[in-house]
Amino acid sequence: MTTGISLVRENTESMQPPRSLWVSFPLGHPLGKPGDSLFQHQVIRHALDLLERPVGPVLEDFPLDVPHVEVDHAPACPISFARPKIDESTWQAKLANELLLFRPWYDVSRRRRGRTTVGVSESSIDEILERLAQWLDDPDAPLPNLKWLKHAIEDAKAYYSESLIAQPGDYPAGQIQQQFWGQTVLGEGLKEFYEYCVSSPKLDVYARLIATREAIGGSTGSDNTIHKSMENGNWMRETHD
Repeated sequence: MTTGISLVRENTESMQPPRSLWVSFPLGHPLGKPGDSLFQHQVIRHALDLLERPVGPVLEDFPLDVPHVEVDHAPACPISFARPKIDESTWQAKLANELLLFRPWYDVSRRRRGRTTVGVSESSIDEILERLAQWLDDPDAPLPNLKWLKHAIEDAKAYYSESLIAQPGDYPAGQIQQQFWGQTVLGEGLKEFYEYCVSSPKLDVYARLIATREAIGGSTGSDNTIHKSMENGNWMRETHD
């Protein structure tokens, strides 16, 4: 008999393993709170308890969440640079403007870490955002090639994530995900792709590849905290005793 922990409920529902405990934790943190052995043991115990179920498949929800991370106290990019005075009424303009904010921090991150996970689509970030914006500005047009779209979205999310962790330091679980989905134009745009795919039975599987329901549910796309922090040139990390 086997049991396991699921971070992506939709994938588990599709694969139907014998027994699985779904947790609402950020990707990369299947046991929840780093350094909290008491909390982690609770997760493991719930997963092992599923072995007592004689018949599967079983998919059960873990009842606790990781405490919310306040994005207002999240690390911000430390350098100020001017934003171009361009029309931001289109996705093309908004994403092009946002890329100008993120590009320097991606370069810093890549130099500091000596590697990058961006590149599976074999397209530049400029091409990726331009093609995503073309559809967002005209959603009646056909979607880009779905295989390319999957890899392109992976690259775009990786590019932004690596930019957001350009400075060394400890990042609370879920912080980068909350910043990406809640504060960036790209996060808002990918939510549009997600909703479009969810509304079509033939494309529903692609929605799962864009994001989990839990991740995308908190995206408002209306908070410019990251942009303001980048422009102000302040690196802010608060500690709490």
